[in-house]
Amino acid sequence: MLRLTYSKFFLLLLLLVTTAFPQNGPLIRSENGMVVSAEKLASKVGITILRQGGNAIDAAVAVGFALSVTYPVAGNIGGGGYMVIVFPDGKSTTIDYRETAPFLATRDMYLDEKGEFLPNLSQKGALSAGVPGSVAGLIYAHQKYGKLPFAKVIQPAINLASDGFPLPYETAESFQNNQNSFKEFSSTMKIFSRGGELYKRGDIFRQQELAKTLTRIKEAGFSGFYEGETADLIVACMKNNGGIITHDDLRRYKPVEREALRSTFHDYEIISMGPSSSGGVTLINMLNILENFKIEKNEWGSSRYMHLLTETMKLAYADRAEHLGDPDFFPVPTGGLISKEYAQSRSKLIGENAVRSSGVTFGKPESEQTTHYSVLDKNGIAVSVTTTINSGYGSKLVVDGAGFLLNNEMDDFSAKPGVPNQFGLVGNEANSIQPFKRMLSSMTPTVVLKNKRPFLVIGTPGGSTIITGVLQVVVNAAVFGMDLRQAIDMPRIHHQWLPDQILHEKYALSRDVLENLKKRGHLIGPERQLNLMEGILIDQEKGIIWGYSDSRGSGSAEGY
Repeated sequence: MLRLTYSKFFLLLLLLVTTAFPQNGPLIRSENGMVVSAEKLASKVGITILRQGGNAIDAAVAVGFALSVTYPVAGNIGGGGYMVIVFPDGKSTTIDYRETAPFLATRDMYLDEKGEFLPNLSQKGALSAGVPGSVAGLIYAHQKYGKLPFAKVIQPAINLASDGFPLPYETAESFQNNQNSFKEFSSTMKIFSRGGELYKRGDIFRQQELAKTLTRIKEAGFSGFYEGETADLIVACMKNNGGIITHDDLRRYKPVEREALRSTFHDYEIISMGPSSSGGVTLINMLNILENFKIEKNEWGSSRYMHLLTETMKLAYADRAEHLGDPDFFPVPTGGLISKEYAQSRSKLIGENAVRSSGVTFGKPESEQTTHYSVLDKNGIAVSVTTTINSGYGSKLVVDGAGFLLNNEMDDFSAKPGVPNQFGLVGNEANSIQPFKRMLSSMTPTVVLKNKRPFLVIGTPGGSTIITGVLQVVVNAAVFGMDLRQAIDMPRIHHQWLPDQILHEKYALSRDVLENLKKRGHLIGPERQLNLMEGILIDQEKGIIWGYSDSRGSGSAEGY
């Protein structure tokens, strides 16, 4: 009887997702290529590059630079990110262009004389900024794997900054919501206002300083950002606002190409980002744990499934807090954490009732405004990119004369063991502050293979909720057989070990399931929106590419 109830609830919710939920845009179908991002103009830039003969890496680089112009809340050249590339032959690679701590950074730089954490210092202003990696990472990706001339790839972003574009409603509203923070920095207000008034919906938003910075990058590549005039402007911004990034920090920044993490989940292969991101390790850890439980196709929404999800999330996030950090500075036990044997041992800790987070310990194995985009070209190259400046508008500080926002990624370090950052995440020695170290991230750009060919290209913003969001979309598609729109739009839950509560979206938990979870001992947190997925799904039998941007946001899928 209960199974029938869950089945009816599942079918009703599928119907709701398909017909009643507000659709951000249609499920786009194409046969040659697809670009899905959080902003329509940026998606159009990417698909134009594909139409002009560029490959998926060219398009991804073009979208990255375009988002720095059209999506300033998270798109950036003053932040960092991760790129996962899967080639038609199944080979893969990743590019880590996460920001790094400046040379003058110290372990206790955000603590007062009593050793107490001072969150404002790590979350706003020049001292919160890590050395930006986005420009270096995008240039590296293009130089090694791109096809078109770099000038052709970056020019659309320059045009958008110089010519301007009508400001969409969502961005204008975002400006209004952040005006108090903008007003703290004159260089920031100068960019986002005109005549002392913030740009409004429909205004032509031009960014001449940013256009000049992008032009310097076009002409000089790496040196156009990390040396010369742009570097001088960044360092001057630091000196004028109490920051510590130096010319030497900028010159010595390098992206790192790393081997992709690869694992299996039932009949699928998962390819994701390894450390310094915690995303791929934690995602694979959770999928491996879930593989130890038989989940029926009609069990979505049942109290058993939501209980299994929650307990799996707790175990994986406990490991995240203890073991994960920059592998160039800390011996991260990646192989052990993603092993099937380790997951099997961890799965035995899951019973019929909830375990308090205080009782969940890590095992011993052998950021809120981010943005994601997914690209697939006609030759089958898949690129999954997540990039960020951490908080919405990062540090809130625009580099005067250069026209771009700096990140506030230093808050992603563990400034003090056991003390949560702005996303509620805690960490230990593995993620402590050290000069030149990459701070831990939750970004989870992922490609799923079926029959050794791309099946799903997926990722999302959302800080600590990124990994659990990607997990649920993968399971929705791979286990429950949902189409792309259903897999993305179905409501989600989240648990991150600490704080000990289940966050949930509207309709994720029925009234009966809520009561059952409480009886099992779960603590229910607030209802809130989780993630903004940007995904591509390939119907391999029919040769159809599907693209969809989460209905929770205002993004766009473009195909040809």
